Amino acid sequence: MTFDNMRVYYQHYSVDWEVSKICEQIEGLENWDILYSDRVVGAIRLAFDDSGCYIRDLQVSPAFQNKGMGAQALAYVETLAKQAGAKQLRLRVFKISPAVHLYQRNGFVLDSEEDNFFYLSKTLGE
Repeated sequence: MTFDNMRVYYQHYSVDWEVSKICEQIEGLENWDILYSDRVVGAIRLAFDDSGCYIRDLQVSPAFQNKGMGAQALAYVETLAKQAGAKQLRLRVFKISPAVHLYQRNGFVLDSEEDNFFYLSKTLGE
């Protein structure tokens, strides 16, 4: 699902997609499935460090996008992060991704940007 969802962005920016490296990175993350009626419709991948929780990946199957799944997943991530003692959520998103609007609607703000990416964060309350 990640490859299918992200392929257009990697192609647009001519970024190499090395499956072996992606799989290696995923193994070191906390991985959660997004379920709908007992069916996997997405995935969340998180990394925690001293400065907070980094959302490494949030994917929703195209058939379930624009139905509130992403917002619900972010709310769940926020709960997990708070339980872990994180004070901030961080992520990186391709500038041309429609997910930018999802993150902004859910309280993320722009910290910095590069040619291809926005770096966003959200401070977590108590």
